[in-house]
Amino acid sequence: MNTTANRLYELLPAIHRIRDAEQGYPLRELLAVIAEQVAAMEENLEQLYDDQFIETCAPWVAPYIGDLIGYRTLHGVVPNVASPRADVANTIRYRRRKGTASMLEQLACDVTGWPARAVEFFQLLGWTQNMNHLRTHAHYAPDLRNQERLRWRDTAFDTIAHTVDVRRISTSAARHNIPNIGLYLWRVRAFPLTRSPAVIDPDIGGGLRFRFNPLGTDMALYNTPETEEEIAHLAEPRNVPMPLLRRWLKAHLGDYYGPGKSLWLELDGNPLQLFARNNIRICDLSDIKDAGGNVIAWAHQPAAGSGLAAIDPVLGRIAFADAPASTPLVSFHYGFTIAIGGGEYERGDSAVPVTPLQTVQGGAALQPALNLVQNGGTVEVLDSHRYVETPSITVNAGKTVVLRAVNGARPLLAASGDIALTLGTEATLILDGWVISGGTLRMAAFPDTQPRYLVLRDCTLVPGTFGAADSPGLVVSHAFAKIELERCITAPLHIVADAEVSLRECIVDATSQKFIAFRGPGADALAEGGALTLESCTVIGKVHTRQLTLASDCIFVAALTKSSDLWKAPLWTERRQQGCVRFSYIPPGSRTPSRYHCQPEDSEQQIWPQFTSLHYGDPGYCQLLQSTSDKIRRGAHDESEMGVLHGLYQPQRETNLRVRLEEYLRFGLEAGLIYGS
Repeated sequence: MNTTANRLYELLPAIHRIRDAEQGYPLRELLAVIAEQVAAMEENLEQLYDDQFIETCAPWVAPYIGDLIGYRTLHGVVPNVASPRADVANTIRYRRRKGTASMLEQLACDVTGWPARAVEFFQLLGWTQNMNHLRTHAHYAPDLRNQERLRWRDTAFDTIAHTVDVRRISTSAARHNIPNIGLYLWRVRAFPLTRSPAVIDPDIGGGLRFRFNPLGTDMALYNTPETEEEIAHLAEPRNVPMPLLRRWLKAHLGDYYGPGKSLWLELDGNPLQLFARNNIRICDLSDIKDAGGNVIAWAHQPAAGSGLAAIDPVLGRIAFADAPASTPLVSFHYGFTIAIGGGEYERGDSAVPVTPLQTVQGGAALQPALNLVQNGGTVEVLDSHRYVETPSITVNAGKTVVLRAVNGARPLLAASGDIALTLGTEATLILDGWVISGGTLRMAAFPDTQPRYLVLRDCTLVPGTFGAADSPGLVVSHAFAKIELERCITAPLHIVADAEVSLRECIVDATSQKFIAFRGPGADALAEGGALTLESCTVIGKVHTRQLTLASDCIFVAALTKSSDLWKAPLWTERRQQGCVRFSYIPPGSRTPSRYHCQPEDSEQQIWPQFTSLHYGDPGYCQLLQSTSDKIRRGAHDESEMGVLHGLYQPQRETNLRVRLEEYLRFGLEAGLIYGS
């Protein structure tokens, strides 16, 4: 019996309980049935009471409570508005602070999911002072001695007075006017890389100069945004993801340097030792070149014997006064728009792990662990180290091998040649969470007709580092292979014509729209590649495929070389009677199967995608500019943007914010959305 039944049974007179026991407890069994209904009624009454409050109500009640206070539903693309509970709960709080800059800033952050800062541009207008209301902070002419104020000129943190601009801020053409409120939004995120070995500069000897980027190239360092603790607080530079500036970092080094902060250095000893902040100098480490243009040194090299280390956050460089005894470990943040490719972001739980499990860390050799799992198993890397080797991966027939980074790690496999993939019949190889540079993944043609399965998830086959700019990242010559890529960034793909290739939320980058992004293997540049299925992908370079089974919400950035190109089309499909291309941007002159709502709709339309950058490693890599036509920015099947950033639903976030601003702006004011990144 449950608790409710016991309680009811104890209420009966003792004589009835005695007689019930004599007859085998039929009365107790009857009360047990009644108790189930009583318990259901009690639970329902408790829930009815809870449903009066947004914090405790059932999910289906939240929209009804919102309707009582005039809440307007939004596109559920951001966690805060996907379930309206928090948004409804905040509605009254927002209305009590209606029109204030801090409230508008918090509203923008909650609705879009992006860091935001609200700027009242009428506060920055320069006008004649009234003796009854002196504005001592508003100098009509800027103080040229105040470097900090000049540093933020024309940014979200500008405090210099400006002359009036009478154009409308809603068109993003103007800012400084009496009715104008600007909402700055940061779309680029700061992703961490923890305890990665710094890469020594190979061109200048001495063992004193290193780079943060594990690929050995320059890159801007970002700060990790600090959460604002109060709604009345306006965002400051440390609260938004921004590139670190030299002078700013030098003046605020204590806020950004150290464990758990934006960057820090450790010396690889036993145990690890943090490089002291007092010995860090922030300066410009740009190249010094000789008369012939050759790099001979870096500027501002610390003096030998001083024990100092110079850091350049703009270039991502480190210069030591004395050569460290071992490779220093660096922890820092870099900017990118979306969580794809190798990274320490949350990748979610993988499928049921394949046993046995072999773990590797600290840059140790991968090959011994790979040899132990040829009959099936998992090799798991536990850190973000560099693994300098060129392994060969063998999977026996019918088995599955997984080579993955543990969730929260971003290891780099720095190969020096081709990485051979030898798979038996019906074998499966899964690569998860890796950055691979310096070598091409190659699957040879096998002497049978059995399928092989290759899966890449959250991996980066670094474009442009395999020799020639359009050298492939993956070559598959087995005609019965099935290849699947999810959330990957990859160099060109050379896949045999009879294979099947599926890509979802991927970037295929040949480094130029006139190079080849997809074709068949071998020396023939005109060879057709395997059957393609693409969803929410951005392809940079020409494509030649036997069959385009499906292309949905994609952008193809390709063009022919007018003078000597032997290709028939930038996107060239052999079998055009099968397949479909929908809600995608197709270069003019392409040969594709049937199209549905693709752009441009006819050859006379002059629209094309415009990007912040098409260079791998830049923070705005494959991010569409605001100047791109809405037929592309809102041209996907669900009115999001085409391409790899489709899943961010940026147009819907903009729409959500504009809907909310109509409710919370003070009368006579006008708001404009300005992107800080």
